[in-house]
Amino acid sequence: MKRFFGNSTVMVAALALLIGALALPAAMAGEVIDRIVATVNGRIILQSDLDEALSYEALLNNRNLSQFTDDDRRSVLDRLIDQELLREQLKSADFKRTSEAEAAGHVSDARKQYPQAATEAGWQSVLERYHLREKDLLSHVQQQLDLMRLVDARLRPAVQIDSKTIEAYYREKFVPQLRQSGSSELPLSDVSARIRELLTEQKVSELLVSWLQTLRSEGDVRIPGIALSAAEGEQTR
Repeated sequence: MKRFFGNSTVMVAALALLIGALALPAAMAGEVIDRIVATVNGRIILQSDLDEALSYEALLNNRNLSQFTDDDRRSVLDRLIDQELLREQLKSADFKRTSEAEAAGHVSDARKQYPQAATEAGWQSVLERYHLREKDLLSHVQQQLDLMRLVDARLRPAVQIDSKTIEAYYREKFVPQLRQSGSSELPLSDVSARIRELLTEQKVSELLVSWLQTLRSEGDVRIPGIALSAAEGEQTR
């Protein structure tokens, strides 16, 4: 991003060559070379960044890394790019940042997905399985929550859901879904607030897609090659 490397493609190319030059002896010894999988406004995303993001998603969603398909990996890289674009917006954003205690609460919720993590030793074993450290996981969650708050602060004020839209959703979708599931119908007054929040979240998501498209079109996003697995990111001699 700008605060690290500016928009100079020369700087990016020079840094890429430098990384390659420094890694050459390691490659000759049969060791792993980290490689560039994308650049966002001059900010480099490495294969190791992608692998780490995959580990975070796997742990927080109780998935095995082996379950990630090629499409999943491409989606994770896309999210990394989007996050880099949004981090640039954090500099001028005005909202309450996530505290360490709040992030710790989310990590605690994720930990409950793993029965073996009931003990500290078991939790450390889970982290080791995903090649993660607890302090890095905490920092990652804190950053993700900040980005979510950025999106909310930027887009939610622009969303207005009127009573007619709520009534239409209730009549056309909510009630039919209740009937299909065999549940008793609920009066509109009981679920109006819930429907308003649901429709607001949907609209915020739509606005976010549009905002990210604008940030990409105005920025400099490059993907020289998508590494789909850690093994594909290894080069040896």
